[in-house]
Amino acid sequence: MKPVEPVTPAEPAEPVKPVKSARTPRRAVAAADRTRQPTEVRRRLIVEAAVPLIAERGYASVGVRDVAAAAGVSVGTVTYHFGSVQEILSEAMVLNIERYYAALNEAAEDADGGAEALRLLIDALFTEDTDRHWRMWFDYWSAGDRDQDPERAFAGGQSKRYEDWHSQIRALVERGVADGEFVCADPTGFTVRFAALSDGLALQRLRQAPELSTEDARRHMYRLVEAELRTGAR
Repeated sequence: MKPVEPVTPAEPAEPVKPVKSARTPRRAVAAADRTRQPTEVRRRLIVEAAVPLIAERGYASVGVRDVAAAAGVSVGTVTYHFGSVQEILSEAMVLNIERYYAALNEAAEDADGGAEALRLLIDALFTEDTDRHWRMWFDYWSAGDRDQDPERAFAGGQSKRYEDWHSQIRALVERGVADGEFVCADPTGFTVRFAALSDGLALQRLRQAPELSTEDARRHMYRLVEAELRTGAR
């Protein structure tokens, strides 16, 4: 018999490594859920907060700390988003003015004709609530003449506001002429006088020297319209 060969023991199998469970990917946080707001949102928040401050105290009396406190942000946040207090106040004034004239324009466009549109415009120019707008407008105007506006940024913005305002008035006059409600050989000239009279009456109303009510201010504007825009035959 052949001798039995010894059996070589089998090498132990390598231990099985545990399989790692797949890691659940982290969900991105939506921009709306982040505590840090986009730049344009922060800027708008700061500007919105500055509007009532200017209306109540005047442009020259509002500082960066006042704006930061009203907006509920740090002074550093304000200075990060704006190069100067003047930049904040300029945007705040423009925001208020554009809203004001947008509302006037919308009311005029809904009128049945040029005559009614001008009447609605005059009524909206002089109310107890519009004193705040006029106060900001004259503050905005005077700020353009100060030394802190070396690049004439305020003056340029004011010119644009007046161009838009004149265009709106002239369009209403031309609308009335086209509909046969008015007779006006010089709509541009009338527009200049209408805007100048409204500015003058608004300033007198704010100063109350001499005393001027909203009703009297409107009556002066009505008289200008009646004197210069003769009613035409349809």
